[in-house]
Amino acid sequence: MSRRAPFSNLDPATAADTRRQRYDQHEQDGYMEHLLPYIHSCVPDPPVSTTARLVARRTGPSDGVDRISSLSDTLLRDIVSRLPFKDAARTAVLATRWRGLWLAAPLVVADAHLLNHWPPTPADAAPVTAAVSHALATHPGPFRCVHLVSTRMDAYQPQLKRWLRLLAAKGVQELVLVNRPCPREVPLPDTLFRIATLTRLYIGVWKFPDAAHLQGASFANLRELGIFSVVVEDGDIDSVVARSPVLEILNIQGTIKGLRLVGNSLRCVQICASVVENIAVVHTPCLERLILWDVRGSPNPASGLCTRIKIGKAPKLRILGYLEPGKHVLEIGGTTIMAGIKPSASTMLRTVKVLSIKSCFGSNDTKMLPDFLKCFPNVEALHVISVKCNEPGDKLNTKFWQEAGPIVSVLMRIKVMTVREFRGEQHELAFLQYFYENARVLKYASVVAANARVTGISDKQMFSILQNMNDARWASKFGLAIMGSNGPEGGRPWMFERGSNFSDDDPFAPVKFLEHGPASAPR
Repeated sequence: MSRRAPFSNLDPATAADTRRQRYDQHEQDGYMEHLLPYIHSCVPDPPVSTTARLVARRTGPSDGVDRISSLSDTLLRDIVSRLPFKDAARTAVLATRWRGLWLAAPLVVADAHLLNHWPPTPADAAPVTAAVSHALATHPGPFRCVHLVSTRMDAYQPQLKRWLRLLAAKGVQELVLVNRPCPREVPLPDTLFRIATLTRLYIGVWKFPDAAHLQGASFANLRELGIFSVVVEDGDIDSVVARSPVLEILNIQGTIKGLRLVGNSLRCVQICASVVENIAVVHTPCLERLILWDVRGSPNPASGLCTRIKIGKAPKLRILGYLEPGKHVLEIGGTTIMAGIKPSASTMLRTVKVLSIKSCFGSNDTKMLPDFLKCFPNVEALHVISVKCNEPGDKLNTKFWQEAGPIVSVLMRIKVMTVREFRGEQHELAFLQYFYENARVLKYASVVAANARVTGISDKQMFSILQNMNDARWASKFGLAIMGSNGPEGGRPWMFERGSNFSDDDPFAPVKFLEHGPASAPR
């Protein structure tokens, strides 16, 4: 019998613990192998790159004159601050003046720039850690950005504590701190929560310090916070948010018991690939976006546990999704939205203009969808992701939608409607037919078919299915774009950067429609 490959992500202690709990160690190792790339795709990239090319415009033959030295110190410091830190440090050997420039430039330190390969190996840990220690110790600061994602910090906890003390003393604006995957419960030093200069902080694969050590936490300048696969106690994240008076963006991935959102400056909250029992929007006067992707109430789908989403005071909430009937229980103004509930002023969110839904149209969970839609009477753009159903319900046909009663947003408001992961099933077609027959002000619609390799139905066949829909009773004339997809089953994972881009007024849209032209290509 051949031996299985050694673990690449499980340390001996975690492997032994996994074995004691009778979990498959190799499956756990594989899970960690997929977790880190996802986390790395979620955190911001360093603001400098080792692959960028420096291009100078030449207006004539070279005359050998040194024009760089004639530039001002301010401009040269700005140039040095845009270099990877190894290259920035090398400028110090050019001349005495350049050494002073390097020491005065806000530095970017990214440990991945020390490697010529990815992912890092265990053998990389010692030299990378030594180089980071040297850079942080020798440069007087401030640090424009420090991006540390390459080391298993369980073996270097004393160095980590020293790094954070140096960053607190010298000033760091942006910090990305991701531990290699195991063990997951490496504690974050409480010094981190006292770096007052931070404006952006992303942490991944750690354990929060005890609540007693968070009492002195203060992020006076923090505007963006990302927390990924961090072991937290109930209330830890709430406490950090409360101590961040100018926080605008909060991004979360992982398992938390509950989240209670209170923040005068919060504008965007995104929770993705997470297990959360309840999310309460309590007092968020500036909240514009609440984005939930693959949020469930239990790691075990068979448990039937749902995530309860309570919307309290959020007078500027404009963008909301992805709500999932059957997986999410929606509560508005203290009232739980249930099947057949009569809409009232207290159960409506009139500020929401962009809404996204994930629904299995062949499942009985879809019976909640009309009630969800009635809670948002002013929605102008509706985006739907069709989820594959393994247990189809009955009678979810066109008659079901007709008997659901009038939905104000469908009749009078929605101008854009898109469907993704379309499979051409009768339950999906019944929803589309109902929608197109009732949407009086619809201007643009798109249907993006699921990958043909998943459905077994070619794009040409899917196009024919949609073309054969009866359009005689459609309520308006609108542009309809029909497209295929080459993405994975269920669609690509949500990207936090997309949701927090405030210049995009509809981050859910799979295509962008132009007022005087064809739809753009799928994003």
